[in-house]
Amino acid sequence: MRTSKTLKKIREGGLVRCTALGHFIPAYIAHAARAGYDCIWLDLEHRAIDIREIQALMPIFREYDIDCMLRAPTLEKTGLYRYLEEGATGLMIPHVSTADRARELVQAVKFPPIGDRGLDNAGYDSSYRANHDALAFTRDANRETFLVVQIETPQAVENVEEIAAVPGVDMLFVGPGDLGLRYAIEGCTDGSRLEAAYERVAAACQAHGVAWACPVGSAEEIKRRRAQGAGMLANTGDFMILYHGLLEGAKQFE
Repeated sequence: MRTSKTLKKIREGGLVRCTALGHFIPAYIAHAARAGYDCIWLDLEHRAIDIREIQALMPIFREYDIDCMLRAPTLEKTGLYRYLEEGATGLMIPHVSTADRARELVQAVKFPPIGDRGLDNAGYDSSYRANHDALAFTRDANRETFLVVQIETPQAVENVEEIAAVPGVDMLFVGPGDLGLRYAIEGCTDGSRLEAAYERVAAACQAHGVAWACPVGSAEEIKRRRAQGAGMLANTGDFMILYHGLLEGAKQFE
């Protein structure tokens, strides 16, 4: 089984460089890998990429040796681990606000003895049954695939110590868009509660030996979140590159 760049860097105390992809753009994978990214956040929560397109993209991730962190659009057990069978390196699950939900996800996507994922050992993740040893395959899959849960609600922040303590959760990912929106609805518009949430997530992850991550929008924020202990930082993506590229191109006509 392929070694996960994300997990390798996390285990060595390094920083995982992540970028986002929400459309069927095979070349984006190659260019991201060449630019030095370790992982691509493939977004199926807010974007429509069908299963055949996913199957077509996965060999390109392998060809260019870059991880695929797929943000899943479902919580259904077989639906989740099918993405791993198709070749995703890890799954990111939005809106995980309780430890009970985190435990349910571990049961869905980790093989025994950690979880209760169903065994096929005939998908792309096993090179179509290249490994006939089921024990070796499940051991390798648990070691080289990862589960990321998103902290996106005030409830999740209140439960973050318990969530970080769930065995089988590999990373917590702060979602500042959803979390910041909910804090603003509750009356905090200056960002102070959101910043406090980062600190609380960082402390909980340090206490339980779990990595944490978040999106970043500038070099200064990269330095700040890294100083707080973030193990993965995600910046830019196909949508923003297209948007800003078109704006810059349009300026040439002025």
